[in-house]
Amino acid sequence: MAHHGGVTPDQESPTRPVDVVVIGAGQAGLSAGYHLRRRGFAPVGRAEAGERTFVMLDAEDAPGGAWRHRWESLTMSTVNGIFELPGRPVPDVDRTAPSRDVLPPYFADYENRFGLDVRRPVRVRSVRRPTPGRDGPESDHLVVVTDPGGDTRPEAWAARYVINATGTWTRPFWPYYPGQETFRGRQLHVHDYVDAEEFAGQRVVIVGAGISATQLLEEISRVADTLWVTRREIEWETDPAPENFSAAIDRVADRTAQGLPPQSIIRVTGMYRAPWIERADERGVLVRHPMFTRIEPDGVRMPDGRHEPADVILWATGFRPAVAHLAPLGLRTPEGGIRVAEGRALDEPRLFLIGYGPSQSTVGANRAGRDAVRAIVAEL
Repeated sequence: MAHHGGVTPDQESPTRPVDVVVIGAGQAGLSAGYHLRRRGFAPVGRAEAGERTFVMLDAEDAPGGAWRHRWESLTMSTVNGIFELPGRPVPDVDRTAPSRDVLPPYFADYENRFGLDVRRPVRVRSVRRPTPGRDGPESDHLVVVTDPGGDTRPEAWAARYVINATGTWTRPFWPYYPGQETFRGRQLHVHDYVDAEEFAGQRVVIVGAGISATQLLEEISRVADTLWVTRREIEWETDPAPENFSAAIDRVADRTAQGLPPQSIIRVTGMYRAPWIERADERGVLVRHPMFTRIEPDGVRMPDGRHEPADVILWATGFRPAVAHLAPLGLRTPEGGIRVAEGRALDEPRLFLIGYGPSQSTVGANRAGRDAVRAIVAEL
C-alpha cells in the first residue's frame, strides 16, 4: 500500500494505543474533545488505569483554528453567533473587535478549562489500516502517523476510532482559467487577504458567489474600483425559515452520502441579505457580472468579448476539505468525495469526518462533534 508522504512503516515509532485520536483543534475538534471529556475519556497523558483515552493533534502553533488567520475586518458582529463552543459561552466582547483577536484566546481558555491537552504543532501525515504482523496487538485499529518535524521519528498511534476535524482553511480552491499565468497584476485568494487598503486606487476583479466575496466587495469597493464576477446568478434567500435551512442540510447530506464532493449549504439555500450586502447595494456596487472567459496580461476578457482592465484578481472561490492524509484508506469515490453519512465514513466505520459536508458550518460542527462521540460511546 502506498504510504502518503513517503513514510515507510519501519520508520515509525512503535504504535501507541489510544481509544480515540482527534485530528484538528478548531471548532469541530474542540467540540469532539469536550464531549469525550464529558463521557469520561481522559487525555492520554493523564489517564488512570482502565480509563478510556483520547489524544488531540493540531497542526497550528497555537489555539484558535482558522480564526487565527482571518482578515482584520471580520469583526465579532460579522461572525455573530457562529463560533460558540459547547459548554462555554463567549465572554461579552466589543462587537467591533476583530474575530482573530477575540476567538483564539477564547479557544485557548476553552482547551485549558476542559483539560483537552492538545498536542501542537503536530501534522498528521497519514491514517492507514494496520499492517498484519507488524502493528502489534491493536491490529484492528487505525494507525495515525504524525510528522513531528525536525529529525524526530514519526509517531504512530493505534486508534480504535479517528475523528477527523481538519476543516478546509488549509486548502484554498483556485479554479483555472486560460491565460492565468500571463496576468501581470496580482492574484490572491481570500485565504491571503489582509485588508482593503492594499488595493487603494486599483481596479480589483472579485471572483466568487459566497459570503466572503460579498463582504470583501463591500469593503474593497470603498477604496478601489471593483468588478464582481460569478459563474452563476446569485440566488438570494428570501425566506430564511428554519425548515428551509434543514431541507438544505438534508440535500447536502444526501450528496455527501453518495460520495459527491461536499457542497456548501449557502449554495443550496441561497444567500442571506446580510447588512453588508444591503450597504453594498445602496452604494451601487453590488452588481454581478458573468464570469470572464479568459485572463489577459492586463485584465480579463468577458463573454461578450469586452476587455475589462484589472490590477488585481481576488479569488473568493472557497476551500476544499483538507483530507490528503486519509488517502491511504482509499475512500475517495470516482466522483471525488468520501461517502459520509451522519458524520461517519461509510467505507471505514472507524473514521468520523466532522466539519465535512453538512457539518461544515460552525453550528453543524458542534453537533457533529457530539454525535460522533455518542456513536463511539455506544460501541465501546
